[in-house]
This record gives sequence, structure tokens and C-alpha cells, in this order.
Amino acid sequence: MEIKNWYNDKKPWIIAGPCSAETEEQLMDTVGELYAQGIQTIRAGVWKPRTRPNSFEGVGKAAFPWIKAAKEKFPVKFAIEVASAHHVELALENNIDYLWIGARTTVNPFNVQEIADALKGVKDIPVFVKNPVNPDLNLWIGALERIQQAGVEQLGAIHRGFSTYQESVYRNIPLWQIPIDLKSRFPELLLINDPSHIAGKHDLLFEIAQKAMNLQFDGLIIESHIDPKNAWSDAAQQLTPNALKELLKKLEYRTATLPNEAFQNELEKIRDAIDETDKELLEVIARRFELVRKVGAYKKEKNVAIFQLERWQKILENRPEWGTALKLAPPFVKEIYQSIHDESIRLQTDIYNK
Repeated sequence: MEIKNWYNDKKPWIIAGPCSAETEEQLMDTVGELYAQGIQTIRAGVWKPRTRPNSFEGVGKAAFPWIKAAKEKFPVKFAIEVASAHHVELALENNIDYLWIGARTTVNPFNVQEIADALKGVKDIPVFVKNPVNPDLNLWIGALERIQQAGVEQLGAIHRGFSTYQESVYRNIPLWQIPIDLKSRFPELLLINDPSHIAGKHDLLFEIAQKAMNLQFDGLIIESHIDPKNAWSDAAQQLTPNALKELLKKLEYRTATLPNEAFQNELEKIRDAIDETDKELLEVIARRFELVRKVGAYKKEKNVAIFQLERWQKILENRPEWGTALKLAPPFVKEIYQSIHDESIRLQTDIYNK
């Protein structure tokens, strides 16, 4: 997949607006406040895919006259979510400027293909694809490929985090490495971060938005409502336009280029040291797995099960403690050892199968 760099305006690109277009007054007031803060691209949910039935699912096509009125009053552009060919047709008929495909739709290639077919011949409207709800990079790339093969030339991706059954402070865990891998494969792809759907609550928005800026994301799409407490959907994660203004003022925007040759030389020295440390780290890991193979051979000889619960529980208990003494975060240490344990099981299984 070859991606063109089509967005040449000021970065970061800030897209903001309510989770849902609820009433004409609510939409107009929100747009007016956001435009006064310098926001020129508005997001607004027309259709809202909800997890459970009997929730507010958007006002549907009734929102289009409100959007038209807002665009006539303020020089702004609008982005909405589409989840079917019918949505695409209505959006195009009503001159919507940007479309995005939501996470629940991205997960289903049949739905994405239906949308792609409806977009055939559309070259002048940018289309964004949110990551699928599950952490599957290939599924995300596949959705982008389907839209591109329909002839869409202005393509973007939105990182909104991933669903998890585990307890988390986030509504959707960010798993930053996945969008980083996507950007690494397609450097020209416009990558937007959605802190609202990662956070799930407004007090985490700055932390997430700042990390996105630190990682050189191209922009942010943030939910903003004139009266968040009384929003009809996603009330906890929306900001007033004034609160959004304050958040954006606090953000530190990072440059992608090194400031001078001296800085670059010093950075290269540190990176060389990191490279040497990585070699040592891999050598240590390789030595550990040689020991794992010995353990596996001994277990097989004595007809002992590969998985030893007591041993695994001990590792989970004391390795994070060792890590804490070395200023390593316990969750990080646990994640490392989970990967090591998975590989250890695989290596020992290979021994048993011989």
C-alpha cells in the first residue's frame, strides 16, 4: 500500500466537537465556541453505534440541516462517522467534508468493503479509519487497503485505543506500539490520536494528548460539548470549548528535527550505548532460554508437566519486586516475564514433541 502525503496545513491538526449532534441549538452553540477558539474542523456524531440497545444512537439524517446551518454561519468543515453504504450516500449528498470509519466497523471486513464500494470514484473527500476494537494491526491495515483500493487518495488513520477485559484506568487501552508500527510501515499516512475514547474521562485527556504529541502524531480528535454534564452520550469524556482551549495551551508540541549538529552527535553517542546494551540484553535472554531448554529436557526425562504453577506464581511475585529495586515499573516487568514465559512454554513444548 502506497500512501500519499495529502495534508499540508498546520500541524497538529485539531478536530473537535460533540460526541453527538443532539439538537440544532446544542450543535450551533458548540461550533460557535469552538470556532472562537480557533477550531476549524468539527466532529459530530450523526449515527452512534452503541454497545447495548436502548441507548441514544444519534438523531440520524435530521442532523444534516443543522450541520449545513453551522457551516453557513461559521467557516468550518465537518467530519462524521459512517458505518454503512447508506450512511456514505447521505453524507456525500449533504456535502460532509470528512468521513471516518469507527472501530466497531473496522473490525468487520464485510462492512468495510461495503463502505469502500460506496466510495468508489470519490477522490476529493478524506476518509479516516479508526483502529479496530481488538489489537490487530493487520485488520487495521486491511481496512485502510480496502478504502484505498476504492480510489480514495486522501487517507488517514485514527488511534482510539483497544478494548480489554482487564481492569484499566483507560476506557480503551492505548497500546501505543500498534499505531507506532502502523506509522513505521506507512510514514506518509496521516495519523490522528483520539484521547477522548482512550481516556473515557476528561481528567486523563491531557496525559494522553501530550503523549501523542511526544510520539509525533499528526493531530488530535477530541470531543467537546457546550454542556458536557448534560450530554446525551459520552458525557464523562467531553470538555467544554473553554476547557479544550486550556488543554491545548498546556500541550508541548515537539519538533521532528534535531536542533543542531552538536545535539545530533551527542544523541548518536547515547544511541550507540543503547545499541551495545541491547546486544548484551539479547545475549542474556539467549542464555536464559538455553537454561529453559535444559529444564525442558530434564522434565521430559522425568515425565513432569511443562507448566509448574507454583514456580510461575513465584516468578510473578518476586520479579516485579526485583524490578522495583532497579526503578522498573512492576506492570512492565510482569509484561516482560509473560512474554518470556510464553516463549519458555513454546520451547519446552518443542522438546516434548521430538
